[in-house]
Amino acid sequence: MAGMRRPEAGEAPPPAPALTIDALGRKCPIPIIMLAEQINSVPLNAVVSVLADDPAAFTDVPAWCRLKSHHHVGTHELPQGGWAIHVRRNY
Repeated sequence: MAGMRRPEAGEAPPPAPALTIDALGRKCPIPIIMLAEQINSVPLNAVVSVLADDPAAFTDVPAWCRLKSHHHVGTHELPQGGWAIHVRRNY
């Protein structure tokens, strides 16, 4: 899927999230609402990981990042299904 990347050999792993939001089993827009409510609880430049399995979240969270001027760091498949969508707080 577009937007997903696999780490290159020797590439550093993604930064450990300062906060993980478990939105597994919840339909959009709930993962985005949870992210919007909690992103200000982490320090600037910290990463928030949104765990989601609703296919809409796969595209909606990165779109929310563009609209709100936060950085979509990357999206990683979860072994149990779904994704960990990493967002860096910019302000």
